[in-house]
Amino acid sequence: MRLAVIGTGLIGASVGLAAKRAGATVSGFDDDEATAELALERGAVDEVKPTLGEALGEAELAVVAVPVGRLAAQVRTVLEASADDCTVTDVGSTKTAVCEAAAGSPRFIGGHPVCGSEARGPAHATADLFERATWFLSPLPHSDPTRYRLVHGFVGDLGAVPVAIDPGSHDRLVALTSHLPHVLANVLVNHAGATRIDGHEPLSSAGGSLRDMTRVAGANPRIWVDIFLENAGALRAALAEHRRGLEQVDAALASGDAGFLARWIGEAARNRRGMISEAYGDPGELHTLRVHVPDRPGVLAGITQALGAERINIEDFELQHQSPERGGDLTVLVAGEREAERAAALLEAQGYGVVVALALDE
Repeated sequence: MRLAVIGTGLIGASVGLAAKRAGATVSGFDDDEATAELALERGAVDEVKPTLGEALGEAELAVVAVPVGRLAAQVRTVLEASADDCTVTDVGSTKTAVCEAAAGSPRFIGGHPVCGSEARGPAHATADLFERATWFLSPLPHSDPTRYRLVHGFVGDLGAVPVAIDPGSHDRLVALTSHLPHVLANVLVNHAGATRIDGHEPLSSAGGSLRDMTRVAGANPRIWVDIFLENAGALRAALAEHRRGLEQVDAALASGDAGFLARWIGEAARNRRGMISEAYGDPGELHTLRVHVPDRPGVLAGITQALGAERINIEDFELQHQSPERGGDLTVLVAGEREAERAAALLEAQGYGVVVALALDE
């Protein structure tokens, strides 16, 4: 396949790397020449073109990977500048505006890979970024079925799982599952950062709960301001529903309604169980091992290598650093009670204190 990548940042360069691995020939274009040259150095594109028209050239597929705030205008430009046999898609995290910008073109199929990282730029690009990731596709009634099949197959070749969704439904879904969590993380950490309680600073004594819930706080404003504004309608609706939920909890606290609170927590537990099962399979089999580790080189490598040598599979892990003096708490996720017991015995034999629990009891 002859592919044109328009915008060679983290996602665009990762598309190029994954597409080249699948056998595509990739040309690239970016308004920022330094970004494009770095993508070329990383091997994400075979050549950088000086103009958009030259990059599109004889491309069979063009992937528009510019920031959300510029996406709609760029898609229109690419559709105008590309040949009739060139299919156009994008990787933006909102879909309504860009699909409207395509103005009914049968050549455009909206797309959104649900992946990425806090890092940005082609220096952090990787061909494995899309492995097993959901990649939303938004075909419209006027979309050419042949072109949809082309994009669907391309996404699969990159290692992702294509999922068809209406643009409006997509934007409501990501407002709830992605954009709202970013808003709430910012609200929580800013609230704690602006508060003093009898002279104490909450952030200096924050526990794991606040750190867990605010991991995405302070994400790159150059990206997230555009996302918030582009999806403002769906995000405001999600915020309104969230406020209603908070009002229910507030009313239960005011009236001492323990029954409501118990049902509310139980519902959350069931929903979380369903979410975990999507990621790991049977959540009832998952066990966490909490290990306090010192802050010194080689500690994590030693633990993972020791477990690996005994063929104990780590489903997931997380390190919460406390300080250079106090070290941190390592949480290791292992499937199966027997495997968890084996892992705990192995680590205890190395001198670590280990606490084992069912993941859903955490």
